[in-house]
Amino acid sequence: MRIAIALLAGGIFGLGLTLSDMVNPARVLAFLDVAGGAWDPTLAFVMGGALLPMAVAWRIAGSGKPLFAGTFPGPASQVIDLRLLGGAALFGLGWGLVGLCPGPALAVLSLDGWAAWLFAAAMLAGMALANALARRLA
Repeated sequence: MRIAIALLAGGIFGLGLTLSDMVNPARVLAFLDVAGGAWDPTLAFVMGGALLPMAVAWRIAGSGKPLFAGTFPGPASQVIDLRLLGGAALFGLGWGLVGLCPGPALAVLSLDGWAAWLFAAAMLAGMALANALARRLA
């Protein structure tokens, strides 16, 4: 049941990304182009539109136990360290250079050609490398 709920949630997320055109790297890059004269505020409206369902979700989360699990998971760590800062910086750089982050990158696989598959492969390779380095350094 948990896998079915996760697949449904992921499908709805991907559908939302596709309908809002957030799988289009040009739209995301235009949002980030604040000083270049071609600024596109669409991503701000998408993020703003996500606030209402997220507020409802947080309200439900604060009221007790989850609907489909025993407890809500806590944060993996409370520490702000070099690994967190480096990961955030790499995420931001990748998002700013390419216009895709992991969610839209997976959603765009069904819409785009070889470039999307190349990006997804590089993203997965980077995740594997980060995990291998984390295990080696631990």
